[in-house]
Amino acid sequence: AALDAVAAADRRTRRAAVDGGPGLVLATKAGASSELLPKLLDAYAAEPDAVAVEVLLCGIGEQERLLRDGRADVALLHLPFDSTAGLDTEELVTEQQVLVLPAAHPLAGRTHLRLTDAEALPDLPTPRWPLPDGTYPEGPGPEVRDHAQLLQLIALGRAAAVLPESCRTLLRPDLAAVPVPDAPAVTTVIAWPPHGRSRALAALVRTATRL
Repeated sequence: AALDAVAAADRRTRRAAVDGGPGLVLATKAGASSELLPKLLDAYAAEPDAVAVEVLLCGIGEQERLLRDGRADVALLHLPFDSTAGLDTEELVTEQQVLVLPAAHPLAGRTHLRLTDAEALPDLPTPRWPLPDGTYPEGPGPEVRDHAQLLQLIALGRAAAVLPESCRTLLRPDLAAVPVPDAPAVTTVIAWPPHGRSRALAALVRTATRL
């Protein structure tokens, strides 16, 4: 772990030298934090000493790896799905989850569903996300890599998925979201390597927590 941290720090130093400036790279999952991210970027840009922020959009679970290996300076992670072991973090927002399914499905009009029912729809299997090694777990659901693919499969009636409530802002008219009150809450955190001394990073974190 210590060697990995040194290698990541070296990569950040070399990246800063190549880019020619003290800018920040923020890694975030594509399709996630769709309301929080623009507010954070706008608020930070208004700070007097703000630096350029490059947004690195990535797939499911990739933002943690980008942060740990030095390709990103800071990341938005989501608990309990991402690991924050060995990272410094600040909690930003906690939200409930909803079941996203085709708008024409008989359950689309329900006021809420139990998690056991949401995950056991015979006609709408749960999609399978890639594991850290790139393989997919066994199961009847379709293999998915990103949110755009997932939402299209749901609209086609091939799957349903339990997602954070903020996904509502991305839903098309042919999709519906039903609250799942007993699903685990999802907490978005801003995470960065420990012992960081970047003033720009500290200012970005302060802005995020203020929001």
